[in-house]
Amino acid sequence: MKRIKLAFCITELNIGGAERAMCELAVRLDKSRFSITVYSLQTPPDRESKSCVPILEAAEIPVHFLNMRGVWSFPVGFFRLRKLLKEQQPNIFLSYLFHANFLGRLAACSVGIKHIFSGIRVAEKNAAWHLLFDRWTNRWVEKNICVSRSVAEFTETVGRLAKEKIVVIPNGIDLVPISQISNEKSNRVLFIGRLTYQKGVDWFLETVPDWLERLPDWECWIVGDGEDHDRLKNMLYGKNYDFLRNRIKLTGWCSDVLELLVTSKILVLPSRWEGMPNVVLQAMSVGLPVVATEVEGISELLGENVTAQTCRFGDNKTMTERILTLATNSDLAEQLGNRNRERVQKFFSMDAVVQRYEELFLPE
Repeated sequence: MKRIKLAFCITELNIGGAERAMCELAVRLDKSRFSITVYSLQTPPDRESKSCVPILEAAEIPVHFLNMRGVWSFPVGFFRLRKLLKEQQPNIFLSYLFHANFLGRLAACSVGIKHIFSGIRVAEKNAAWHLLFDRWTNRWVEKNICVSRSVAEFTETVGRLAKEKIVVIPNGIDLVPISQISNEKSNRVLFIGRLTYQKGVDWFLETVPDWLERLPDWECWIVGDGEDHDRLKNMLYGKNYDFLRNRIKLTGWCSDVLELLVTSKILVLPSRWEGMPNVVLQAMSVGLPVVATEVEGISELLGENVTAQTCRFGDNKTMTERILTLATNSDLAEQLGNRNRERVQKFFSMDAVVQRYEELFLPE
């Protein structure tokens, strides 16, 4: 049987939620039915250990970098991608994230690819011009694949994309075996993610004195890197943190997220907006309770356990109460963690997600 040629296009391949999801899908699609090539708009990552490249290469999936370095390089990137697509002649084109969606649609359309899919991973609440360009180029899209129902609703009502073109396929993950989950957990409240305005770490740090002073044997770890790193570091030199600074750690990027998750007690996600946060899914897969803001995808992930694990963005009091409750009530924390793990097993298995994509690409 002749294999279907699939082209995946994404903005970059440094490890992040969308990049990890794309990589998992590319690696696990049925290779007897699909031939896959990956295109990244940006240059190769500075450190392969911080990227998805080794995983793709180990699966013998070709990776091409367009070496774009900014908006000014858009025309060059367009023609490079167009040339590569003409050589590959894919049957299906799937892009992830705004810049890859926009440039990818133009390039895929220009070479006559009939089946163009776009992955919409987040509610673009801070970039109205993204929504405008999405609408302008959506005439060439067969389906917009939204990562959660709330992102789909935003895409339809605010983004004004056609409802009939929208389909929801959530993120997926494999359960971490019980044998890998440590019984020796540290008293640690953990954030993992990019240090950007979207993730709300600036606001979260404002709440830390309110609860950390009342938990003398606990620590708060902020794990990740990004444009806000220096600003957040400067915040910690403020007088409110004088007696807590040695218990608040800005660790930078970490290669072993799983090790941190299985040895911590609470994950926090203080984001301003999201799509369906992978880090929450990862925490759930190891049986961790979370405290997250009421952003896109969270209610779908947490289900009936959402109230005890969420607060509104900017609600310092409720954020503090949620953390203190989980930190001082180990039975409740364990109960919520176990329920989170059960939801992952029931609704968010990676095998089920891959099957949904295969059904989308291979309709009967």
